[in-house]
Amino acid sequence: MTEQATQPPTVLEGKGLRVRRGGVIVLDVPSVSIIEGEVLGLIGPNGAGKTTLLQTLSYLLKPVSGELYFRGTRVGSDVPVLEFRRRLAMVFQEPLLFDTTVFQNVASGLKIRGMKRSESDGVVAEQLERFGISHLSGRSARRLSGGEAQRVSLARAFATRPEILFLDEPFASVDQPSSEALIEDLQVVLRKTRTTAILATHDRTEALRLSDRLAVMMDGRILQVGSPDAVMNHPADEFIASFVGVETILTGKVVSRDSPSFLASVGGHEIEAVGDALPGETVHLCIRPENVSLSTNLQRDATSMRNVFSAKIEKITPIGLYQRVALDCGFPLVSFVTTHSVEALSLREGKEVTASFKATAIHVLRKNR
Repeated sequence: MTEQATQPPTVLEGKGLRVRRGGVIVLDVPSVSIIEGEVLGLIGPNGAGKTTLLQTLSYLLKPVSGELYFRGTRVGSDVPVLEFRRRLAMVFQEPLLFDTTVFQNVASGLKIRGMKRSESDGVVAEQLERFGISHLSGRSARRLSGGEAQRVSLARAFATRPEILFLDEPFASVDQPSSEALIEDLQVVLRKTRTTAILATHDRTEALRLSDRLAVMMDGRILQVGSPDAVMNHPADEFIASFVGVETILTGKVVSRDSPSFLASVGGHEIEAVGDALPGETVHLCIRPENVSLSTNLQRDATSMRNVFSAKIEKITPIGLYQRVALDCGFPLVSFVTTHSVEALSLREGKEVTASFKATAIHVLRKNR
C-alpha cells in the first residue's frame, strides 16, 4: 500500500470578504486561502484590488463583512488582532525605514517583540548577510539607494520569522537592474526558508518567478486561481488571456469536427485546434506568441504543425530578450523570436514569411455551450 502525500495545512483563509469605500463595494472575494509554505501571487492591472485584498488579509483594513481564519482560528475573536499581526510581516512598495542605521532598522521588529539584544544581534547579522547588505550595517537608512532600502525592508521582515509575509508591489519603485537582483535573491530566500508569502504585483514576470499559485484579480474580484501553468496556458476568459500574455485572441466559428480536434473558420481561413467545441459554436482561440514559429521557406508537408499560413510582417518591435513580430495572415497573429532568428531569417517589415503553430498550442474558450 502506497502512502498518500500529506496536504500542507491552510495558514490563512478568507471567507465572504467585502470592503466598501464611499458606498461602493471595492472588494468582493467569497473565498481565498493560503497554504503553508507557498507563495500566492495576486496579479492584475493597477486598480484591480490587489492591495485592498492584501490589507484585508493582514487585517490592516477591516472588511464590512466576512471572516479571516488563521490556522483555523477566527481572527478578532478566537485570536486577538494584535497577536495575529505580530505573526505577520509586511514589505511595501516604498520602504518604510526609521531614521537610524541599517542594523537598527533590521533589529526594530525584534526589539518590539521583546527579544534580548544578545539574541537579536545574531539574527540581524544573519539577515544582513542573507540579503547582501552586511557592509551597510552602520550606514544611515537615509543614505541608501532604492534597491538597498528595499533589501533592508526584506531583511527586517525575515528577521521576525513571520508565519506569513505580505509583499505589496515590492519591486515597483526599484530600477530594473536592482529589481532583477532583488527578485533572484528573494526567490532563493523564500525557497530556503519555506516562508509562506502573498505577493501583490501587476508584473506577471515577477509573479511567475516567485509564485506557486496565481490569483488573477479585476474590479475587486478574483477571476481565476491556479498554478502558473494553468493560468498562463489555460486562462478562464479573454481578459485573463490578454493579461497573462496571450497576444493573439481570434474569434471563429466551428465548421467541422474530427475528435479530438475541430476546424474553426477565422477570416476565411480554417484553423485546427484541439477541444470539445461542436459545429456552429463560436470560439475564441488563444495563441501565445512563443508558440508561433516563423520560416522563410517552410512547406506544409515539411512540418508536424497543423496550422501553416502565409504571412506578411507588419511590424517588428524589440521587447527585452525577444523581438515581437506582428503578422498579417488574413487574420492578425503575433510571434516572439530571438534577435538571432531575426538576423538569420533576414526578417523585416513587409517581408513574406510562413507562420505555423500546433493545434495543441491553442487554448480554446467556448462561448455558446
